[in-house]
Amino acid sequence: MVHSLRTAIAAVTSLLAARLFHLPQSYWAPITTLVITQSSLGAALTVSGQRFVGTLLGALLGGIVATYFGSSVVLFGICVFLLGLICACIRVDRAAYRFSGITVALVLLIPRAGTGTAWQVAFHRFAEVSIGIVVALIFAWVWPEMEPPASGKQAPAIPEKSSG
Repeated sequence: MVHSLRTAIAAVTSLLAARLFHLPQSYWAPITTLVITQSSLGAALTVSGQRFVGTLLGALLGGIVATYFGSSVVLFGICVFLLGLICACIRVDRAAYRFSGITVALVLLIPRAGTGTAWQVAFHRFAEVSIGIVVALIFAWVWPEMEPPASGKQAPAIPEKSSG
């Protein structure tokens, strides 16, 4: 029950924070918070760092490509390939690569009619995800999740052979 309450409050907090900044797709903040929420601050830091780096890379590349070259299936494929190479070169793990691909897909493939330039879309995505990361980390630090108690059951002892 506590885990559900903690998760729900963290998700709502990140949604409200994103709305406070009038971000157009504020739902990305709680989605990120739900992805980041872990059982310990250390685990949350690891996944949030990968999410942050990946989102930053995907937003930057997506903004550049959409601004100067537009959007097409071929360009999207090239961007995903390039992001894989970039992630390997800077030695981040596959989680960062996954998040960078998601972000570049959102920047390049979602129609922007009335939502601003490619750079605005890329910045909004980065801001929404960053808010979700920050809220998840704050909750992991302020309200850490407690480990479930051990079941109390132990494996039966194997009787020793008697020497006789």
